[in-house]
Amino acid sequence: MSGVRKALVTGGAGFIGSHLVDRLLADSHEVIAIDNLANGRRQNLSSAMENPRFTFVEADVADFDAVRPAFDGVDWVFHLAALADIVPSIERPTDYFRANVVGTECVLEAARAAQVKRFIYAASSSCYGIPDRTPTPETAEIRPEYPYALTKNLGEQLVQHWGKVYGLPYISLRFFNVYGPRARTSGTYGAVFGVFLAQKLKGRPLTIVGDGTQTRDFTYVADVAAAIVRAAEREDVRDRILNVGSGGTYSVNRLVELLGGEKTYIPKRPGEPDCTFADTALIREVLGWEPQISFEDGVKKMLNHIRDWESAPVWTPETIQEATKVWFDNLSAKKS
Repeated sequence: MSGVRKALVTGGAGFIGSHLVDRLLADSHEVIAIDNLANGRRQNLSSAMENPRFTFVEADVADFDAVRPAFDGVDWVFHLAALADIVPSIERPTDYFRANVVGTECVLEAARAAQVKRFIYAASSSCYGIPDRTPTPETAEIRPEYPYALTKNLGEQLVQHWGKVYGLPYISLRFFNVYGPRARTSGTYGAVFGVFLAQKLKGRPLTIVGDGTQTRDFTYVADVAAAIVRAAEREDVRDRILNVGSGGTYSVNRLVELLGGEKTYIPKRPGEPDCTFADTALIREVLGWEPQISFEDGVKKMLNHIRDWESAPVWTPETIQEATKVWFDNLSAKKS
């Protein structure tokens, strides 16, 4: 496939979305980004704003009338806009349903009305919950453990249904543990990289959950952006669900070793798997995609950007315990 396309990215000012915008512009496409800037992320688009092929629309994806005009003439839609993180999804499930489910339906309808050629959905590996098998294939049972995972999977089901009923060509990509520069640096307690980098920067101990032997399929954001673009380019492949992972799984202890610094241990949390590890055989087969950035090189890149976490919250065992209380209260296996 060759030629310039008009692409629309929802959540375009976010972590993955902004990297995707940059990649699409580098590939000479015309790009529209929609974002509500709820987390003040406009700086993620600083370089894109200078490009004449880029347009920014500040809007809420759950507001159909606000976003619909932006879809006119669009070839590819990349739907990345969503509320993320576990704890706030437990505290505010209605907000998550509106953003991740209602928002997805609005974007699907706008895409259908505009007769777009490709719809790429950013799904989440959290839909697998605590899987029976690792590496985990796309056929594994869906077991969401918390509202974020549930709403992302409900969004995926909507995408499949619009493909079935309305013939909207889609690919849903289930991301595994994406990390890289521009990852969220403020707000609710969340991903391990941001927590560790802020702690390291301020000389605080790195808070290791459990004994640190749990492993994660840490996938570098540039590899994820490349997978997303490949999914759009391969117009001969449609109506598929594909895992996007690094090809490996790495312990938290290994991450701490690469980052360096003092460490301390905090209790293991309910509803978290001991291992996340994507079976990526299918995406390699059907899209010809494979990751390029090793875990070690990715960590080096993160350390090169450590100053990005200068103003990030610095978590301690005490503040983490308070922030995750709702997690333990609602997901504990001991509930009657």
